[in-house]
Amino acid sequence: MSMARATTGRLDAALPPGSPEREIFTELLSRPGLRIERIVSRGQCSPPGFWYDQPQGEWVLLQAGAALLQIEGEAEPRRLQPGDWIDLPPRCRHRVTWTDPEEPTLWLAVHYAVDVPL
Repeated sequence: MSMARATTGRLDAALPPGSPEREIFTELLSRPGLRIERIVSRGQCSPPGFWYDQPQGEWVLLQAGAALLQIEGEAEPRRLQPGDWIDLPPRCRHRVTWTDPEEPTLWLAVHYAVDVPL
């Protein structure tokens, strides 16, 4: 009989020092219909005119730092602070308009398929 091994880690482990040129994406777990990733931003935002428009849902928790997230059709961006989360359904167009340039903004993003039977 094969024993599965449990894995552990820390979401805030090895945060990059300084201000990297781009966001850092680290896949933490991937299964059919599910992908969990850590995103570290430090002053980065979506390019002008760019909108995320994903076929899967995305549940996001802001663990550290701060960000402004614009949802298409909403007049003002939503301010996210540590502990805030948002569930973005498939095709919910959104963009990051600002992240804190002084400290890392740490995101936990859970991408999920909506058409996978449980």
